[in-house]
Amino acid sequence: MNKYKPYIKKYWYSFLLGPFFMVLEACGEFILPFINANIIDKGAANGDVDYIIQNGLLMLVLAVLMMATGVLGANFAVRGSARLAAGVRRDTFRKIQTFSFSNIDEFTTGSLITRITNDITQIQNFTQTMLRGMFRSPIMLIGALVMSFLLNPTLAWILLAVVPVLGITIWIIIRVASPRYTKMQEQLDALNIDIRETITNERVIKSFVREDYHKEKFAGVNHALMEKSTKALKMMLLLQPISALAINVTTLAVVWVAGRQIMVGSMELGTLTAFITYLSQVLTALGFLANVILQGTRAAASDRRISAVYNAEVSLDDRFVTDPEDQVSSGAISMRDVTFRYFKDNEEAVLSHVNLEIASGELVGLIGSTGSGKTTLVSLIPRLYDADEGEVLVDGRKVQEWSLKHLRDSVSVVLQKNTLFSGTIAENLRWGNEQATDEEVQEAATIACSHGFISALPDGYETELGQGGVNLSGGQKQRLCIARALLKKPKILILDDSTSAVDTKTDATIRKAFREKLPGVTKIIIAQRINSVLDADKIIVMDQGRIVGIGKHEDLLASCVPYQEIYWSQKDREEVEHHG
Repeated sequence: MNKYKPYIKKYWYSFLLGPFFMVLEACGEFILPFINANIIDKGAANGDVDYIIQNGLLMLVLAVLMMATGVLGANFAVRGSARLAAGVRRDTFRKIQTFSFSNIDEFTTGSLITRITNDITQIQNFTQTMLRGMFRSPIMLIGALVMSFLLNPTLAWILLAVVPVLGITIWIIIRVASPRYTKMQEQLDALNIDIRETITNERVIKSFVREDYHKEKFAGVNHALMEKSTKALKMMLLLQPISALAINVTTLAVVWVAGRQIMVGSMELGTLTAFITYLSQVLTALGFLANVILQGTRAAASDRRISAVYNAEVSLDDRFVTDPEDQVSSGAISMRDVTFRYFKDNEEAVLSHVNLEIASGELVGLIGSTGSGKTTLVSLIPRLYDADEGEVLVDGRKVQEWSLKHLRDSVSVVLQKNTLFSGTIAENLRWGNEQATDEEVQEAATIACSHGFISALPDGYETELGQGGVNLSGGQKQRLCIARALLKKPKILILDDSTSAVDTKTDATIRKAFREKLPGVTKIIIAQRINSVLDADKIIVMDQGRIVGIGKHEDLLASCVPYQEIYWSQKDREEVEHHG
């Protein structure tokens, strides 16, 4: 509950005035039947028209006041709950932004989306219902019972007898419904994961003609959610028939007893009318309280899921930072006996006892078979993950001793998957540096060999990109991502197979520009093609999570078996393609 206190405190007037006005409305609810009973028993029975008019006008004024207080109470309840939800959603999103990749892997992306949308909506709905009913319903319940005893104690005992029976029934329903709501939210996670994965990869699905498969898969996940939802929500549906049965049985008993009293003249007809109204109010109040509790049960399941995000221990933080203001100056990199596992209980390491030295300004090639650990190795430099064993150092200092902001500001990573956003080309490039001038943008684009094709577009740098840059080729997207990384003016530049979609001539031009334009930047190029790293200051060869060779092309070709295998396999393929 501590996470909600700041918003309750900030918007205290909504959380105070909402229930206050709803209580005023509830007071009118149990006063009106009493006035109506007097009109029937005293005014109508005695033919006193003035009495009827006076009390009728009083009822009218009271009804108008009830309407006004009801509207005000509902208004403050809506505003308070919406603002609380907005605040919790904002802070949950901010917490997620501090997550490391390990944290995101633990929760899954689809689950985080569900938590920040559907789960917080459940909390908002419960808060609104609670503000409208947490005091109104008890006041109505107690007030109706008190007025019933004032009107007729005998009938009031009949009414009071049904309260514990209905209360026990509601308690049983809640006990059964609570775990079902948790399962329903978990299944909603699975649905969101499937939707996100399918829509994100729609082009791949269509290219492999796998629409039918994903339709069937989604149907299965959707059906499972329907089953879980039905099991949870049908418990709520029991409330209405149970309440109706309680009302009917109690009304029958009251009418039976009251009828006998009216026959002997010990009870007036107006009193019976008022009593039946109080009976309805008592059961309505119980039903509303039950609904609040059931919504609370569902909200409690959502609250546990939100709390898991709030309370998640972020695996990467600044607790060991020695100087928060210090910044990377040279970009030299060292790794000392580094071992890493994505899942800590796995025996097999992704990286095993890696030792490495990269001097400031070097151009380093990183090559190896798929799954050899190349991407994992460079991910440790900007602390996207932390090593399980050993040390990763930048400028001679452990990466944990740099502030995450300054460390990552000094490192630009162009990932294998090119991510562009909706907006203009210029806006996408300025992700690297919001304050970059047009000249700086064009210079970065020139180094990345993208200025030419951008200038050829009708709107140049102001060309609007579709979602993910769908109106560009793979090579064009790669070059834009490289230009964006260069605008950051990093001390360390990492290209993770980021020129795979460009031709060899453009690839060579980009590397040449790196040498000439970025002499003081440490450059690491992960590549599948040996041609992309031939002119590197040194080439690092990886195999099964280990470094198996470091040196120039000629040295590795003479002494490193894995490098020889990669080289000759590519050489043979080139010859086949040439003769073909």
